[in-house]
Amino acid sequence: MKKIVIIGAGMMGSALAFPARENGNDVCLVGTPLDEDIIKASKETGRHPKFEMDFPAGVKYYYFQEWKEAVKGADFIIGGVSSFGVDWFLESVLSELDPSVPVLSVTKGLINLEDGTLISYPDYWERELAKKGITRTVNAIGGPCTSYELVYHDHSEVAFCGKNTAELKMMKEAMKTSYYHISLTNDVIGLESAVALKNGYALGIALTIGLVNRANGPEAGLHFNSQAGAFYQATKEMRKLLAIQGADEDCTNIGIGDLYVTVYGGRTRKIGILLGEGKTYEEALNILAGVTLESLVVSRRVYKAVCRKAELGQLRLADFPLLCHVAAVLDEGKDAELPWDDFTFDTTK
Repeated sequence: MKKIVIIGAGMMGSALAFPARENGNDVCLVGTPLDEDIIKASKETGRHPKFEMDFPAGVKYYYFQEWKEAVKGADFIIGGVSSFGVDWFLESVLSELDPSVPVLSVTKGLINLEDGTLISYPDYWERELAKKGITRTVNAIGGPCTSYELVYHDHSEVAFCGKNTAELKMMKEAMKTSYYHISLTNDVIGLESAVALKNGYALGIALTIGLVNRANGPEAGLHFNSQAGAFYQATKEMRKLLAIQGADEDCTNIGIGDLYVTVYGGRTRKIGILLGEGKTYEEALNILAGVTLESLVVSRRVYKAVCRKAELGQLRLADFPLLCHVAAVLDEGKDAELPWDDFTFDTTK
């Protein structure tokens, strides 16, 4: 049995309490300063306000002010913040945490550097901690797994990545269950890039659902040809970007699996549909007020990185028409109708 402390009581961080506790571990769920209502409700009812199932018996709940008490004796920490909490997690937790305590992050995203290089959040945290004289490595989780389906014990395939293989094996042994299946890889940038890119590209695919609604009305139901066409282009562009990132084949494949599940459920699907239906960016944000939209962050950062690399002659913008289209819809007010002809190819001789 291990002691596992989850910091961040959002949906994915909280969902991980299920396999962690059901595997016999001592589990503590610690809210961020933004999670006080969630922790209060969990203490009172034993259930996350957005879940339809109770937490497993024995999960302990802590407000953030109590986090240092909660982590005493912890075998590892799971960081459950969103991409908007990256710097907060760095300053408030990682900078204060004993460097010998392993950390496993569920935060998805990338950071673009001045030269167009895209780095993972674990890399960012490690670099920033090194500036403070703190040496630590950060592990991460990626893969096609939504929080609400994990809570329902749907079979979920994920991967843990990190530089320290012994830590990864320890965390896998603590977390794996009959429904939570874990692969391991040392390819941190590959896995983290794959599961971040899928957010931006899922938004692009979801535009097609909204476009069908706009043309035929929502009663027309789902039309799969346009979704499949956009999915094909998304995977084509993702593979090119992941090759630039040096991702191995397994990480690329798990990213495509993550793309699939993100198109069919979750927040990215919602904003893509609204934009496809003809809502302006501001209108879509107002409708989804209070919803964390990480896909918007990663889309913009990846687009900026690709533009910079194109300026430096390291790639061609023309190879990424779906990414460029999503950026134009978000920031230039362009209509959502996809540039279908740009997705075609001619390899005849």
